[in-house]
Amino acid sequence: MRVTLLGTGDTTGTPTVGCDCDTCEAARERGVSRSRFSVHVANERTGESLLVDFSPDFRQQFLAADVPLPDAGLVTHIHFDHLDGLGNVYRLVDGLPVHAPSETDPATDRSVAETIRDKYDYLEDRIGVHARDPFEPFETCGFEVRFVPVDHPPLVCYGVVIEDPETGAKLSLTGDTSYDVPDRSREALAHPDLLLADAIVPASLCEHHPIGGRHEGPDGVPRTFGTKHMTREGALALADDLDAERTRLVHLAHFYPADEAFEEPLAVDGETYEL
Repeated sequence: MRVTLLGTGDTTGTPTVGCDCDTCEAARERGVSRSRFSVHVANERTGESLLVDFSPDFRQQFLAADVPLPDAGLVTHIHFDHLDGLGNVYRLVDGLPVHAPSETDPATDRSVAETIRDKYDYLEDRIGVHARDPFEPFETCGFEVRFVPVDHPPLVCYGVVIEDPETGAKLSLTGDTSYDVPDRSREALAHPDLLLADAIVPASLCEHHPIGGRHEGPDGVPRTFGTKHMTREGALALADDLDAERTRLVHLAHFYPADEAFEEPLAVDGETYEL
């Protein structure tokens, strides 16, 4: 399993358009990027590849990383920075299976799968949307895959578990989530070779959020920024809870102070891992 981090940023990315903050300037000086979230997972045994989330930066990500177009895709939730790149597959692929959760979201009265079908009806001859029940494993690209519910109000959102049944390699992605990941989902995500964990900002920035932080640890440090995303400290605590062999922090905002923004284990676009 070869994992390529195509996009490691939050909704505006780093550098952010029109921003001259120290962190965005440092990213420009270093020649690094954190574009909107997306992960490419290649099965080197079968020669197939799977794309987790369709970033609006799809075109540039694939050109920069020089990875093959996917043989299948997953969508974790319907926010634009995880979905709106799907339109890029027009005239690039034919018959792409797109797997998405089947659970109806009370906030939209639609499942993720139904929303994709409605929004991208013009791609109906290019993609096939497959609704998948949470926790139920399915096979794609030679991998066993599961969607697991996480906590990203007000929408339902999912993490992903990807395992190679032949080699035993396991990749876990938290998806966009607070630290309040349900116990059953934690069990599914546990013991990965690589964990990709949402860590939008350091906990020190919670004081600037209108409602502060949540899910304080024993040291009083918030593990959730507001209600929707984990802090860096929360993501690292979750990694410990899950007994992750290796962790990379993703979905990172440009609000990290410049002297912290590129420290380990914060990821940047283009990183690759062999599992």
